[in-house]
Amino acid sequence: MDFLDTIITSLIYLALCFVLFVIGKLAFRLFHRDVNVREELVEHDNLAFAIAHVGYFIGILLAIGSAIVGPSHGLVQDIIDISIYGLLAILLLNLSLIINDKVILRRFSIREEISGKQNVAVGIAEAGIAVATGLILMGSVSGEGGSILTALAFWAIGQVLLIVIALFYNVINRFDLHDQLASANVAIGIAFGGALIAMANLIRYGLSGEFETWQETLTAVGIEIAAGLVFLPVVRLVADKMLLPGQNLTDELVNQEKPNIGAAFVEAFAYVGGSVLITWSI
Repeated sequence: MDFLDTIITSLIYLALCFVLFVIGKLAFRLFHRDVNVREELVEHDNLAFAIAHVGYFIGILLAIGSAIVGPSHGLVQDIIDISIYGLLAILLLNLSLIINDKVILRRFSIREEISGKQNVAVGIAEAGIAVATGLILMGSVSGEGGSILTALAFWAIGQVLLIVIALFYNVINRFDLHDQLASANVAIGIAFGGALIAMANLIRYGLSGEFETWQETLTAVGIEIAAGLVFLPVVRLVADKMLLPGQNLTDELVNQEKPNIGAAFVEAFAYVGGSVLITWSI
């Protein structure tokens, strides 16, 4: 009987997640009324849009998952909590994308680059922002002891940190991020997206867990971000000297006629892999 109850409960959770996923799809259309998803995917075969759209759904998946992975309080209360926090996460994800598009990639129109020019580099960067935001929401909503107010506060803190990290990434590299993305440099889109996801994973780790006091939570986030800001340039140096021996990473990504996409994947992996190892070690 216990096994049957477990199966039924799991099916209820899956059905609720499916409903939230559909709501997330409708929310995208509501927030992006000027975008015709069918035309972009089917008629225009727009790879840039497809990548950005898949990134959005990965962000939705993480955001919805954040409402599920917390401790159980009984089936009825779990359904209420998943519904409330799942809807909140979907709303915040869409707001985050609007904010980040206006701040992180502020020097050009995201819609024009993705829908008009089919710029794959910008599509990848947009996907990276969506996945990173989903990770931040996972940390903001999951855990025990918090409330809707703490989830909103953590989301706001995470968004500010994500913007700071994006600016920091532009500072530590010897190229202009906006110029490279606008020129459709796919390699830079991959490297930048990897950096954002890696740092968002550190923010997620700092925000997740049981909420006790603001001081403890903010201290944990501060430690993770301090480690991340040191880790970002170090990882890039390691990728440059060890993973790509005898080559200059910047040259491979921007200073040659055809940017080295393989080198970009190496850099992105180094960022994401390093962030995972940090969360495992702390």
